[in-house]
Amino acid sequence: MKDFRSDTFTLPSEGMRKAMYSAETGDDVYGEDPTANRLQEIARELTGKEESLIVSSGCMGNLIPHMIKGGRGKEVICAPESHIVRHEIGAVVSLSGTLPVLVPSDNGIMKAEDVEKNIHGYAYDMSETSMIETENTTSGLIYPIDTLRAIKDVAERHNLWVHMDGARIFNASVETGISVKEYASTADDMTFCLSKGLGCPAFSILSSTHEFIKEAKRCRKILGGGMRQIGILAAAGIYALENNVERLKEDHEHRAMIAAALEETGWADVRISSTNMIFFASKYPIQNIVNAFKKKGILFLEDGGMGRIVTSLNVNDEDTEETVKIIKEMDEKEFLA
Repeated sequence: MKDFRSDTFTLPSEGMRKAMYSAETGDDVYGEDPTANRLQEIARELTGKEESLIVSSGCMGNLIPHMIKGGRGKEVICAPESHIVRHEIGAVVSLSGTLPVLVPSDNGIMKAEDVEKNIHGYAYDMSETSMIETENTTSGLIYPIDTLRAIKDVAERHNLWVHMDGARIFNASVETGISVKEYASTADDMTFCLSKGLGCPAFSILSSTHEFIKEAKRCRKILGGGMRQIGILAAAGIYALENNVERLKEDHEHRAMIAAALEETGWADVRISSTNMIFFASKYPIQNIVNAFKKKGILFLEDGGMGRIVTSLNVNDEDTEETVKIIKEMDEKEFLA
């Protein structure tokens, strides 16, 4: 099966497994896991932040900033499509108590002027804006750096914290040539994911100031995220950052090939094609299309009424070429079954 469901389905390579097997370990809760410490130092250097912290998942990495800078009676301004709204089971509200305020966006990309219109200060009968959240990439789309800078300028004028969900920030970086550090400079804290396109079995990284990360460790403990000999998994993260970043360009090339094939059909209307993601609509029920391709050994998902295809290290050049061939030869009658 050729698996385009998500880059979260990636599996550790042989080289990554060897790195995990030989990892030096210690008790990370006490800060004594040398491999975990090294991964956090690499992340600090990549983001340009004062300190970084391993967290169990991107969801935890997104939740902790809201626990620290949001909370009851506080608001976070974000896009309706943001991960904290659509895919984290309402944790931002139920666990941090922060109220999401949704502003107009273009597939998750907000404009600075729309953000500023929704900021308000203290009123005894209203929650108070304390944070802004951006997401890069969002549905595979890259947040324009100038837009991110403009949003950060708005935040600074109003003394607001900016959290960036940078789960796929390396996809944005390799596509644009803009460093992760430059993207991170447009936010006060940033998460990035190791278990998506970079191919690790677990973990995200949260980066910010010394004081913020000090408090983040307490929040991680509250959420049950304090772990022990995590160097085995941290070694996978180090391997990924040293070996799997530039190869993301291959995923983007594969996405472009598949999107071009879809655009040539009479049944797929490609709405988004960027970095490693494709979203397409159709005159046929999307689930019927998903089922038809599954019969031919190709897996992808229905998401929000559209087909979603995500390229990753799960599929190579040969797999992509075969997928393109199947798309071009697909009989539309199979979508009526």
